[in-house]
Amino acid sequence: MSTERIRNFCIIAHVDHGKSTLADRMLQLTGTISDREMTEQVLDSMDLEREKGVTIKASAVRMNYVHAGKTYELNLIDTPGHVDFNYEVSRALEACEGALLVVDATQGIEAQTLANLYLAIESNLTILPVINKIDLVSARPDEVAEDIESLLGLPAEEIIRVSAKDGLNVYQVLDAIVTQIPPPKGDDSAALQALIFDSHYDSYKGVVAYVRVMQGNINADTTLRLMATKADVKPVEIGIFAPGMIPVPLLSAGDVGYVATGLKTVKECRVGDTFTLSSEPAAAPLPGYKHPKPMVFAGIYPVEGEDYEALKEALERLQLNDASLVFEPETSQALNFGFRCGFLGLFHMEIIQERIEREYNLNIVVTAPSVEYEVVEISGEVLRISSPARLPDEALIAEVREPWMRLEVISPTEFYGVIMELTKKRRGIFVSQDYPSPNRVQLNYDIPLSELIVDFFDDLKSRTRGYASMDYHFLDYRPGNLVKLEILVDSEPVDALAAIVHKEDAYHKGQALITRLKALIPRQLFDVAIQASASGRVISRANVKALRKDVLAKCYGGDITRKKKLLEKQRKGKRRMKMIGDVEIPQEAFMAVLRLEDE
Repeated sequence: MSTERIRNFCIIAHVDHGKSTLADRMLQLTGTISDREMTEQVLDSMDLEREKGVTIKASAVRMNYVHAGKTYELNLIDTPGHVDFNYEVSRALEACEGALLVVDATQGIEAQTLANLYLAIESNLTILPVINKIDLVSARPDEVAEDIESLLGLPAEEIIRVSAKDGLNVYQVLDAIVTQIPPPKGDDSAALQALIFDSHYDSYKGVVAYVRVMQGNINADTTLRLMATKADVKPVEIGIFAPGMIPVPLLSAGDVGYVATGLKTVKECRVGDTFTLSSEPAAAPLPGYKHPKPMVFAGIYPVEGEDYEALKEALERLQLNDASLVFEPETSQALNFGFRCGFLGLFHMEIIQERIEREYNLNIVVTAPSVEYEVVEISGEVLRISSPARLPDEALIAEVREPWMRLEVISPTEFYGVIMELTKKRRGIFVSQDYPSPNRVQLNYDIPLSELIVDFFDDLKSRTRGYASMDYHFLDYRPGNLVKLEILVDSEPVDALAAIVHKEDAYHKGQALITRLKALIPRQLFDVAIQASASGRVISRANVKALRKDVLAKCYGGDITRKKKLLEKQRKGKRRMKMIGDVEIPQEAFMAVLRLEDE
């Protein structure tokens, strides 16, 4: 098909504004999927995506649509809306010429609507705003249309209003895609340049790269070269998504499809790389992406030591499908052998944890998440540490820097004070405020990432009755008055419970954690002391009392010395046990570090 009749577009929206439902209706109305095959959230194929109602992996699908007697090829690239998967969105946008901006008629413009919109504007995409959920009783499409008008400058009356659930006005959206989104530019005869915007691993076909052909052609029998890794590949198969994988003999300029490479690891076929022909390579690769940088780190350990190899294999397989997951081996005195893993955010971490438990049937312990700190030593050397246990001795440290984020919170104006209080409590610094619409406020803060990753979002939602939304991005590293909070169980430091905290918070966090652990650590046959220490001194202590057998139960009266003898014997036994005894620390104890903010 000539490029004049191809339209490549994506759908961007805040979480739960009806993006996947709109995609479902389009697939149905264009006849790509028959009514018999139709299920909800067709493009969200993972069980987790369906359960949580969010898109996690980007996916692509080709639809044919007849407009004014001509057949057009519409390539939809479905993108995730959650802030952790921002990198997925940025990749997908590079493969498109236009974007549908879906806004919920009841919620209005939210933080991630704006964040994804700015990404689309930076990529020079044509924006088509769509107001969804107009069938709901609480819908206020006119107000939302005015907000979009003030944001984008498009006349409010021209904005399409749909109900994706009922299929109302979805044809208008398809017509607007054909008439308003420009066709792709690209020359079939030029040297091949194809952008890899996503990939997944298939056990039969190797790494399957999702590509957008910018110029040139891909034939099933040509040898391709990856421009970053310089690897040559003979495709196993090339094809399109409709929405299943359908082999085709040729992908030409402007097309979106897949190349099954036969490669064994995603590392050889990085997202953001460029395919070209090994016989006639292009002069330069397409402008690539920043490699996704992990923000949150946590230890993952198998509950059973013999599952170590299985856990390693599970992480390697997940990494095939998710290039943003990084891991390295780690050992801990409390948990033995495991891995230090890096994630894009807490939601990403939760997804990986659930996938390991479900798809690979492994019992795992996940330690409390931390962020990556920069440590400047007195010698001038700068270290990056992602685990509190690796913090050098205090005498060697000149300063510790922590990552700061720019946080944008959008909320109804009535919750202004509540948000101010919450961010102040978490060391946030107020920067500015805007009013995107008469009764909504956007508050901008600088805030340490360590304060954001634990329960901040839950706290924000509960305090604003679910009305506030947030988005954040990395700013810089700033020095802070930070110390290592260590937990000792039975005089042994438990590295997996260590945390890096602000010096002012060390005392009350230490106390709160000891109180929590006292309730969680099971009683042994001997007394167990739990201590918290910071800056070289113990700041809190509690004892888990021993389980005692009533050895005097069989003594009825009689000589007191007999009772004393029995108690002394018991005491000696306890002492001997304490020397050889081992304290088991349950999984809840590691999560207790997380939940301290609730106190």
